[in-house]
Amino acid sequence: MKHLILGTAGHIDHGKTSLVKALTGTDTDRLKEEKARGITIELGFAHLDLPGGIELGIVDVPGHERFVRSMVAGVGGMDLVMLVIAADEGVMPQTREHLEICQLLGVKKGLVALTKTDMVDPDWLGLVAEEVRDYLAGSFLAAAPIVPLSSRTGEGIDRLKSELARLAGEVEEKKGEGPFRLPVDRVFTVTGFGTVVTGTLLSGEIGVGDEVEVLPAGLPCRVRGIQTHGRKSDKGSAGQRVAVNLQGVEHSEIFRGDIVVPRGIYRPTRIVDARLNYLPSAPRELKHRATLRLHSATYEVPAKVVLIDRDLLQPGESAHVQLRLAKPVLLLPGDPFVLRTYSPQATLAGGTVLDPAPPRRRRRSSEALALLEAIETGEDSEKIRLMVVASLLSGLSLEELVNRTGMSVRRIETSLATLLSAGELIQVVKEPRIFLSRQAFSTLKGRLHAELQAFLRDNPMKEGMGKEELKSRIPRRSDPRFFGPCLLSLEKEGKAVADRDLVNLPGRKSGVVAEQVDLQAGIGTMLHKCGMEPPTIKEFCDALRCTEKEALEHLNFLTREGKAVKVKSDIFYAAEPFAAIREKLVAHLRKSGEITPPEFRELTGLSRKFMIPLLEYFDSEKLTIRVGDKRVLRKAS
Repeated sequence: MKHLILGTAGHIDHGKTSLVKALTGTDTDRLKEEKARGITIELGFAHLDLPGGIELGIVDVPGHERFVRSMVAGVGGMDLVMLVIAADEGVMPQTREHLEICQLLGVKKGLVALTKTDMVDPDWLGLVAEEVRDYLAGSFLAAAPIVPLSSRTGEGIDRLKSELARLAGEVEEKKGEGPFRLPVDRVFTVTGFGTVVTGTLLSGEIGVGDEVEVLPAGLPCRVRGIQTHGRKSDKGSAGQRVAVNLQGVEHSEIFRGDIVVPRGIYRPTRIVDARLNYLPSAPRELKHRATLRLHSATYEVPAKVVLIDRDLLQPGESAHVQLRLAKPVLLLPGDPFVLRTYSPQATLAGGTVLDPAPPRRRRRSSEALALLEAIETGEDSEKIRLMVVASLLSGLSLEELVNRTGMSVRRIETSLATLLSAGELIQVVKEPRIFLSRQAFSTLKGRLHAELQAFLRDNPMKEGMGKEELKSRIPRRSDPRFFGPCLLSLEKEGKAVADRDLVNLPGRKSGVVAEQVDLQAGIGTMLHKCGMEPPTIKEFCDALRCTEKEALEHLNFLTREGKAVKVKSDIFYAAEPFAAIREKLVAHLRKSGEITPPEFRELTGLSRKFMIPLLEYFDSEKLTIRVGDKRVLRKAS
């Protein structure tokens, strides 16, 4: 079966609902208020089977100007439109607005149903048909069939069905590939089943048992059952009207404007880049940062319009804009939208989403405009290249490229292969795959190299810079996982040397700068002078008028040079007295076989302050091994 959606459009009381009933036998006025007032307030639904295996879902939209928001929700999934115009009244205000909305939302095909022909004479009917044809000139319905009919007598209904079948055969079915999206236009409960949502499936397939979530709240749930056009089914396909029974979520948690999607794939957004078309019929120019209501699918959300390359947009003009939304919604590349005013309520503009997750754009930026132009009309590889370049040092993952371009993984990977082989892009992380531009990768390496040079210049006595320390200098907007590939590249270029946990400059050796020679000599003298009970760090600082950092740097340097021994973080021995203590211990153990802490104190004359750290140091160096409260020589010692 080929599944398409036909939507009605037109002024209030022009016979849309009656026509749907005449076509399908279904009365789409379902609310008591609608029955009482004789007008459609909410969307109504019916279906019609056409020859050639075509299943037409019909969305009956309200015609009253106060319910245009419901009308916009109905247009979101339309493949065809049936513009309904009453022969006794002709083109009216909502006829005009509905046609403009259909054009803005990208409806490409349709026809005109000229209703209530039984209420006018043939001459008048001819004049109205001529007026309608003149009005449609320049629109997507300029060459569309105009079918005179009467829902009351049935005259013209068969011809209407034939025209619908012909048009439906020319329309391409919605894409069944890719993840499904189901915008919610109704939510209710069914006794014994629980929460049910309805909508028009925009893409993909949804099946019983699928693990799904409701955005933007991110409510996890599961598909318990599906109906398509009132019939139980195992799945729903793109282009179908579906009712989905959801398990694990209360109906009070879901609202019209929410969307059901596969779990863990999509992220809502509050900023989108778009192409905006401002209607020629708009009453005045559109100002930068104006706030309007955005309608797309079943969403309605306040949106601030940021004009990127100008301060005013005149009626009839088109421009690239950034829309900043008051709350998160799910929008994807290619999604159409409409912008309407608050008071008085009127449709002003519409357009297409280009990038659903952009950074905040700098106004009048030639780079931003070039990127948006490429996204809109450029080749795949240029679009991807510019997106990654625009991400600067943050890079873009394959998943982000899929979400932001709307292209399939296969299409993106084809372009990536070309860009990677040409060296335009660098893959810096294998899983998930993250890409940087060649320039950004070079900039990031340059920053890390500069950080390394500065650190070693300021710390001449250090053997090198710790890898973790250097990694922490990665810019905050970059991913820490970029560090490894950057360091590896610096090593290949001969700009850095990594050894275990340290990174150094090629050929560099640690040493003491001239102004620090006297301080190091003083520290060495104090160590030798105090012998078996060396000074504390504080005593070094007080005696030599230096900082704790300076004292520790010199002591660590002397340790690396073999002139001192670091027993503990704050206890350092000169090499000679330490060697003497070690020799005494080894001699005692070889003679007696073991030693206790009191015996070690008696042997060396040391206080507990030095004795315990020394014993623990000898254990850690694998000279001795502790057995109970005694130490013995390790066998290899």
